[in-house]
Amino acid sequence: MKFTAPIAISEIAELLNAKVVGNELAFAKGINEIHKVEDGDLVFVDHPKYYDKCINSNASFIIINKQVDCPAEKVLLVVENPFDAYCDIVKKYRPFEPSNVMVSETSVVGGDTVVYPNVFIGNHVTIGTNCIIYPNVTILDHCIIGDNVVIQSGSIIGSNAFYYNTKKDRDIWYKKMPDCGRVIIENHVEIGANCTIDRGVSHDTVLGAGTKLDNMVHIGHDTVVGKNCLMAAGVAIAGAVNIEDGVTLWGQVGVSKTLTIGKNAVVLGQSGVSNSIEGNKVYWGTPLQDAQVKRKELVWVKRIPELWEKIMGK
Repeated sequence: MKFTAPIAISEIAELLNAKVVGNELAFAKGINEIHKVEDGDLVFVDHPKYYDKCINSNASFIIINKQVDCPAEKVLLVVENPFDAYCDIVKKYRPFEPSNVMVSETSVVGGDTVVYPNVFIGNHVTIGTNCIIYPNVTILDHCIIGDNVVIQSGSIIGSNAFYYNTKKDRDIWYKKMPDCGRVIIENHVEIGANCTIDRGVSHDTVLGAGTKLDNMVHIGHDTVVGKNCLMAAGVAIAGAVNIEDGVTLWGQVGVSKTLTIGKNAVVLGQSGVSNSIEGNKVYWGTPLQDAQVKRKELVWVKRIPELWEKIMGK
């Protein structure tokens, strides 16, 4: 999330009751989680396992629970509980805004766009021109929809990220991280019925121009889908995935988190993608393999009884 204007670190430190180590006169541009962090951003870390990753990331400001050595250009905000501090920042600078109308007065809908009855459009939503939004679609706060976009009935754009802070030494193991990211849908995207697209935790979930989704597709938080991708029914993609241009995912493909699918890759139906894969290849199976290799393996598997009989018959 980018702040509407840069915010003084001294102001944030006062909000968090934090000790500042470094330049107290600096200004933060936004807040982000480690997979998406940019120069000028705040990030939080509360486990020594991830100290080095955060300190060496692009983050300029690090909310941390212990003073540690770091590059001179970095600023630490030392607090007892960095996760709670992160939540306090989100609540302060992206507060929850309830809505009691179907279309918020703060939303903008472009010319020649058709919005059917019973569509909910939340606060600070922008929808471009020549779109069709079918009945029972929900578009939640801060989402951006481009031009010539079609969203079929029952789909939800901008639902909460499935992202929790986990500590098993407390009564409630999973504490929800309040999300302040957006969903950005570029031009000429088509979204089928009953799809769910989660907003980013603190960055953006993006669907590139020309991408087409069948019914019942799920896109997890902070996932970036490239241009002209195709996803058949039942595809489920976890968080912070990078899908490059021209990728095709056939029915019921499952994609694990924080990986990359290369440009123009094709993944055949009911496959499971658990690691990053190269582009310009066809894949199949779980675990995933080159489809041609997998087919050859199946041919040999079918010949096992015949081979066994020959061996035993000798």
